[in-house]
Amino acid sequence: MPLTIAALNALDRAAFVAAVGHVFEHSPWIAAAAWEQRPLSDIAALHAAMCAVVAMAGEERQLGLIRAHPDLAGRVAMAGQLTPNSAREQAAAGLAALSAEERARLTGYNEAYKTRFGFPFVICARANKHAAILAAFPGRLANSPSQEIATALAEIDKIAWLRLCDVITS
Repeated sequence: MPLTIAALNALDRAAFVAAVGHVFEHSPWIAAAAWEQRPLSDIAALHAAMCAVVAMAGEERQLGLIRAHPDLAGRVAMAGQLTPNSAREQAAAGLAALSAEERARLTGYNEAYKTRFGFPFVICARANKHAAILAAFPGRLANSPSQEIATALAEIDKIAWLRLCDVITS
């Protein structure tokens, strides 16, 4: 059930983390740190506080956040072990209904990307359909590692925004 920002501000740390800790994939530490910045005026302030935690976390923690994301339509998805958010987002992008050729292409891209950068390709699936996701790989594979870290973190910020909008009412 969606919460108001006022109700969220009133929660203790554990309840706050339980309510919004999932918006950054497998990284409740972000919500725990953002809790310190209460009271938050609105959903944009909450998002900004959480994104600031990520920005100040340092590269190792940021890489851990990126690595917490599953491959798109990968082994975890095929085994039905995605988080509920990731499962909905990947399905909405059409990744659960790829043709055999598309799945093979995506698998090849995922492997090439992880080999090059050491972390999974992250894109806001809710803002893209599978064709756009497949089309994004070649350009992103040409980026430098620092460009890809920045791009992945920007995509994670978009994912978190949409997930917060699912949880917090205006």
